[in-house]
Amino acid sequence: MSASKHLLVIRLSAMGDVAMTVPVLSALKKQYPDVQITVLTRDFLKPLFSQLPNVDVYVADVDGKHKGVFGLRKLYKELKVLKIDAVADLHNVLRSNILKTYFKLGGFQFAQIDKGRTEKKALTALENKVFKPLKTTHQRYADVFDALNFPLNLKDSSFLTKRALSEKTEKLLESGNGKRIGIAPFAAFEGKMYPLDLMEQVISQLSQTNKILLFGGGEKEQKQLEAWEKQFPNTVSIVGKLRFSEELDLISNLDMMLAMDSGNAHLASLFAIPTVTLWGVTHPYAGFYPFGQDIENALLADREKFPLIPTSVYGNKMPDGYSEAMRTILPEDVLEKINTIIEK
Repeated sequence: MSASKHLLVIRLSAMGDVAMTVPVLSALKKQYPDVQITVLTRDFLKPLFSQLPNVDVYVADVDGKHKGVFGLRKLYKELKVLKIDAVADLHNVLRSNILKTYFKLGGFQFAQIDKGRTEKKALTALENKVFKPLKTTHQRYADVFDALNFPLNLKDSSFLTKRALSEKTEKLLESGNGKRIGIAPFAAFEGKMYPLDLMEQVISQLSQTNKILLFGGGEKEQKQLEAWEKQFPNTVSIVGKLRFSEELDLISNLDMMLAMDSGNAHLASLFAIPTVTLWGVTHPYAGFYPFGQDIENALLADREKFPLIPTSVYGNKMPDGYSEAMRTILPEDVLEKINTIIEK
């Protein structure tokens, strides 16, 4: 295969999963600098790829002109004009499988991620659980490029560099001294979200001597974070105040991040920001640990008390009583881990 190929990379969502493509594409560009890459994803995620050389983003308007089978047919025709040589599908969902049909009929080389559903089912089983670390999502992405004759060594990946802050973002950082600590207390499902009363204890302590930046989204989350902003010193909610690109700028300038098993952990890891992650009914063994982060920075719910963990890959399934699993991660343990990182 010629080194000057043009690859289409498909990953439409979710934010954390799209963020996980970045270190893989970084390694690809380092090892194959002449390869042209076009990433097919959502419009708001474009800033994730701004630092990667010779990487373009093509926006999939899946709620508009690219909606449904006919919309995806239109999308295929648009992509075909770009003179794509091969397609790396890092998503493997209904939409990308429809595109797969079109591309294969068009004679394009097409490789698709193996999500490891069987192993993940065994890992999260409530009976006869097979508790062992699975292949990482980053490596699963890399395997797709291997299938296209671009074998990757992920050790060649480079972290993104610190981004300049806009005047608006600088103003959010004006008051308060100490380290800049980002805290993203929410997750898509309750099973992987630290109880808010415990998180409040963590913020109360950290805000005494550090600048706290609170990340989240949605009306309910915004109200909670704004309440903490009023309650604690040196604490700012950024919800609704910054565009996604400005949030990335801010994350790249943090001293550390505290997050759940969720998207913000992956965003921080792109910039090599030390990130403490809190894990409830999910587990790093499923392969979604943030890229390049020390595994010692993961604080896990007590499996002796909750032996069925992980009960799901995404945190959306948990047996009775397991909603209390994250209470086994004590606020003092979270604070000790954060302070150890800060002191380093």
